[in-house]
Amino acid sequence: MGWETPDVSSITHTATQTNGLEVLETREWLDSLDYVLTRGGPERAGRLLQQLALHARRSAGVNLPFTATTPYQNTVPSRQQPPFPGSQEMERRIKSLVRWNALAMVVRANKIQEGIGGHISTFASAATLYEVAFNHFLQARTESGDRDIVYFQGHAAPGIYGRAFLEGRIPRQKLENFRRELKPGGGLSSYPHPWLMENFWEFPTVSMGLGPIQAIYHARFIKYLENRGLKPSTGGRVWAFLGDGEMDEPESLGSITLASRERLDNLIFVVNCNLQRLDGPVRGNGKIIQELEAIFRGAGWNVIKVIWGSDWDSLIQNDRDGLLVRRMGEITDGQYQKFFVESGAYFRQNFFGTDPRLLKMVEHLSDEQLARMRLGGHDPIKVHAAYKAAVEHKGSPTIILAKTIKGYGLGEAGEGKNITHQQKKLNDEELRMFRSRFGIPIPDEELHEAPFYRPSDDSAEIRYMQDRRKQLGGYLPERKVRATPIKLVADAHFEEFFKGTDGREASTTMVFVRLLSKLLRDPEIGKLIVPIIPDEARTFGMEALFRQVGIYSNVGQLYEPVDMDTLLYYKEAKDGQILEEGITEAGSMCSFIAAGTAYANHGINTIPFFIYYSMFGFQRIGDLIWAAADMRTRGFLVGGTAGRTTLAGEGLQHQDGHSHVLALSVPNLRAYDPAFAYEIAVIIQDGIRRMYVDGESIFYYLTVTNEPLPMPEMPQGKDVRSGILKGMYRFKASEKKDSKLHAQLFGSGTIMFEVLKAQKILEEKYGVAADVWSVTSYKELYREANECERWNMLHPGQQAKVPFITQTLKDAPGVFVAASDYMKVLPESICQWVPRRLVSLGTDGFGRSENRAALRDFFEVDAKHIVLATLSALARDKQIQPDVLQKALKDLGINPDKPNPAIS
Repeated sequence: MGWETPDVSSITHTATQTNGLEVLETREWLDSLDYVLTRGGPERAGRLLQQLALHARRSAGVNLPFTATTPYQNTVPSRQQPPFPGSQEMERRIKSLVRWNALAMVVRANKIQEGIGGHISTFASAATLYEVAFNHFLQARTESGDRDIVYFQGHAAPGIYGRAFLEGRIPRQKLENFRRELKPGGGLSSYPHPWLMENFWEFPTVSMGLGPIQAIYHARFIKYLENRGLKPSTGGRVWAFLGDGEMDEPESLGSITLASRERLDNLIFVVNCNLQRLDGPVRGNGKIIQELEAIFRGAGWNVIKVIWGSDWDSLIQNDRDGLLVRRMGEITDGQYQKFFVESGAYFRQNFFGTDPRLLKMVEHLSDEQLARMRLGGHDPIKVHAAYKAAVEHKGSPTIILAKTIKGYGLGEAGEGKNITHQQKKLNDEELRMFRSRFGIPIPDEELHEAPFYRPSDDSAEIRYMQDRRKQLGGYLPERKVRATPIKLVADAHFEEFFKGTDGREASTTMVFVRLLSKLLRDPEIGKLIVPIIPDEARTFGMEALFRQVGIYSNVGQLYEPVDMDTLLYYKEAKDGQILEEGITEAGSMCSFIAAGTAYANHGINTIPFFIYYSMFGFQRIGDLIWAAADMRTRGFLVGGTAGRTTLAGEGLQHQDGHSHVLALSVPNLRAYDPAFAYEIAVIIQDGIRRMYVDGESIFYYLTVTNEPLPMPEMPQGKDVRSGILKGMYRFKASEKKDSKLHAQLFGSGTIMFEVLKAQKILEEKYGVAADVWSVTSYKELYREANECERWNMLHPGQQAKVPFITQTLKDAPGVFVAASDYMKVLPESICQWVPRRLVSLGTDGFGRSENRAALRDFFEVDAKHIVLATLSALARDKQIQPDVLQKALKDLGINPDKPNPAIS
């Protein structure tokens, strides 16, 4: 098969089929190699083999076949295993108690509420992987004050809860309410969710694939903090516990070369290779461990395989001719899964029975003994050896591939079976077998209820596990805010933006970059700013920051850049501040999350600004944005070249007309579409205050454009600033005070300037007094109005609350027309709270490669269409005659038979 690798045993196999001389020759070479290993060690033997291969290639043209994998056996041989540092028996008993409580939690939950769900089999297969880590490796606090960051596999959550129950951190009532979070006294979330359990979970991982990529970028961000002097280098590691099926997700593998390129030896992946995903085998016709080894070795990772338990040691050591290892490598994962569920006799006949010499190797073992031979992932000695090798490795990240059995311990209820992932219930006999297998002291008469079990605080088990966690600095997982609030940012940074540009044209992107540059120079918060860019800095006019703060590189700059002689050359530095991520929005978002949660994870108030093509945000990485919200991430997402009609020429794939619609779905995200420089300044200043001074669990989405336009001065009035933040304010009242015809025009972002043109046309040509309102955030208006509606529904006897938008518009005369560079549904989200019918103009449909004027005409959001929509609304209200509308169509040059942009 494609992922298999010929090994030394294949040569021996060929020899057995030829003549005795060749067999003797092979034996002499192997004996010689053993001598070198004994006298010179593995390094000398490795150099010798390299020299032999080079000599064979040069002298005789012998080319060894390419090998991406090693033989199907443990990476750490038994003779190199370190002594196990704890009590195996005590840890086995503790692990059994955790197993029982994890199982009982799911079984009880489904007895109480049919179909409530939960997962037993994942933790059942991974229990040893977790227990060895908890007892000996996962540090809540290192001697130097740092800690380990741990991404727990989401489906293993019941096991983590079960352990926390034994530690005394989760009360029995919470376990009773697993997956019943709304019950009195509260419950436990199905999977890791910091939003729901803010003092316990740190990272949501059950949207599979997000854990691996976040772990990689988090490990890199720790190095970034250390190299910039924001955090001392103290030896904390990032652990990610993953499933083999999860590795099929693009996010799981897409960034693994970053980890090796950045030499992230503070990163350890532990992949639970139980060979099964939800429906069946991960690689029934192949070998997932070999496949992953090839991928990660090729990417430059240190790969440690944990396949066979101690029961196999003597067999492997006596396998002088490599017959056993060759046989191990021949068998597919699907067949191994069959071996797991069959008898020892079946295993003997079908695994060893292919060669009399293999049968001879196990003739001293009974069928029962063969059936009980453990895999490496269930053997604490093997797991401990792998973990120790991983934490001691330097220079590259490590992945541990541990072979296990899904549903281990469930017996006939699901051990190793395809249905085990969905297993939620056990009958009394199955509970009895599980109880007896793991020695849980629960009498038969109580088994039906699957009761939780916790020994007394002074029991040997509880004292042992508490002592182990004390030695490792405390409990995990545990989330807490470690940073203290920052001081308010000085007003001086923002004042220039309140004054406008005095007729000079500037895009809102230029404004944002100018403001960011000023913040970077601030002596207090400048060092905390983390600019994140997915290879579009020049598009956004940010190249000046290259020279100002530098681009982060873990090795500095080992070359002379081609633009070295220019003022704004590409400057990389070990203490560089910009995270120039390359073309990866997913990776950039992971850096944003790492920086935006550092206030909790590392006690550092880093303030990330992630600027990117707005089209490639929510549409491409919405799952990571949702995870960021769950994690209580702070910071600013900045969608550049935003809007369907502002990005001239780029066309359908790049033109964003719906990111603000998608932003409606994220509960703790504040989304703004500012039109003017002063609006951006007000929003960012208030955002920093709310997140980093007041400590609110929110983050921001701002859209900016690359269209140069004159930036006005901030209007006077006490309501302007609050209106910007609440979502709308009157920007320009009509100067036509005596008109009988009135209109209220809503504008946002760059389309605000089309609205202002429409205001002038309406007043000068059609006698309509039109007020212009800047709507900075439809989402804020929508959110606040719904809060009022909910309060009124629940408090019928009290004075009703009036939504901000309703209060603001209560005296506004005439028709209402809203125009934005986004889908019509965005303004329509607030239409029920507008005093009269709201006409919405937007950019529904696919984009086109064209200039801005043509695009706005096509999508019907330019000034002439805003005028027409206003006159149409007045005609509908019988305030003007239909013939006025007919004449306007001709005067404005609008083709009534033009294609509908929403469907064309």
